[in-house]
Amino acid sequence: MTTELKSSLVTSFEAAATKAGLTLVSVSQGADFHGHPTAVFELGLPGTETAGRSLKLELSEAFDFDKPNLLPEMTAHLAGEAKRLRNPRPECFVTLGGLPLAFEKFAWPFHQSISGADTYIVHGELQLADGGTHDLHAKISASVTLTFAEIVPAMEQPYAETFIYNAVRKTVDMGQLEFVKSGNRQPVPVTTRYYSRWQKKFIFTETDDQERLRYLLSKVYWLSGVLGDSKPVWIADPRDAQYLNTTEADLLRMASHEAGEGLMVVEGEFAAATPALMARAAEYHAMLEAALDFTKPKFNESMRAGHANM
Repeated sequence: MTTELKSSLVTSFEAAATKAGLTLVSVSQGADFHGHPTAVFELGLPGTETAGRSLKLELSEAFDFDKPNLLPEMTAHLAGEAKRLRNPRPECFVTLGGLPLAFEKFAWPFHQSISGADTYIVHGELQLADGGTHDLHAKISASVTLTFAEIVPAMEQPYAETFIYNAVRKTVDMGQLEFVKSGNRQPVPVTTRYYSRWQKKFIFTETDDQERLRYLLSKVYWLSGVLGDSKPVWIADPRDAQYLNTTEADLLRMASHEAGEGLMVVEGEFAAATPALMARAAEYHAMLEAALDFTKPKFNESMRAGHANM
């Protein structure tokens, strides 16, 4: 990376981060899958309350987001990250089935497939974030078709992370990723089936109020109560709204209702678990076990016994 390019990219990025309320902790040069140089930014929040929490954002060497068609989404992404960094575990998300997952070791930016397929690939890992009782994970390889890539403003982390994470969660919901103690990478295909050209938005799962409420309670139980020592988590997260095909305002509405039921404490866009919610531990651990069981390969017992009709 040239000094001129690096200086220009850092200056633009620092200005955008500052506008979002983030502090630029460090900048370093990295390398992508093919060894090409990248710019690695570490971001944090000012103040002692969130000390030790940071996020990494890695951009291609020649990327220039300081353009009219790219700057708004970069600004929105960083503003969301600033709020997400206030979560006790910013890297953790919950699935509809009730699995708390830590998204780790994502090797941005995308790289093109070396197998000859017309796809963009990003590798990452999911850790089951249940407090350490299972020690299970899934290595994944998310692939984006060239047709799908045409929808995205830029094939870079800030413009793709949300729909990649949600496609991963959807794949878990369908029982197509297995959590193991060791294993090979598992595919996560990301295709245009997740995007409505008519509505011009991503759609991963159709949910009703009952499902969204169950999701919110599960999120607050795991991310606030179990992993966060009952510290608040961001409820109005647009990443969750996209995953559930709803709005941030709708998620806040439901959280406020549950606050009235004594299951969480809501302050602004954040909610914390209460003792009443934590008293439901057996319910959420049962959901977790059922969701894990759903991801395990199933065998036809009659075929195992040699009764196949061939």
